[in-house]
Amino acid sequence: METSDSNGDADESLEPDVVVDFESVGVADEETLARLRTVSFYLDEAFEIPGTNYRIGLDPILGLVPGVGDATAAALSAYILVEAAMLGVPRATLARMLGNVVLDATVGSLPVVGDVFDAAWKANARNVRLLEARYDDASPAAVEADRRFLLAAVAAIALLLVALGAATALVALWVLGQVGLL
Repeated sequence: METSDSNGDADESLEPDVVVDFESVGVADEETLARLRTVSFYLDEAFEIPGTNYRIGLDPILGLVPGVGDATAAALSAYILVEAAMLGVPRATLARMLGNVVLDATVGSLPVVGDVFDAAWKANARNVRLLEARYDDASPAAVEADRRFLLAAVAAIALLLVALGAATALVALWVLGQVGLL
């Protein structure tokens, strides 16, 4: 079926000009690793504390924003996990990386103490180091299993974060009711 544009000319087809097959393009693992190093740098080491040689990143700074800050940092940390699974990192390494993220998100959600922990723990830098050490170790058969494992783990973390948010809202409503404001 031919269509005409505003000039009355008939288009021969409605197919796209270019179709990109990302598998054949071969986005190099080194490019992915470089991108993950950059994400890790910004989350864990982007700023030097004046007068010291110690660096912190956006992770502890985002943690200062109540509610959404820690969830945003955890989502960015999960991005590193997803990319690690796509690179074929072994399941045991993914589990360690997930443990780093869960610990960072859990302790990091505590007011003030969690932000100090985030600045010291640097889960993203740890995870990128684990990734660099292990990403060649996965057998091709294990890659799909690792992806399923990661999907289940990310879903579990998301459900946990939703449950924590709901519990916080319910406690706040209860306190407001006890005070007489509801």
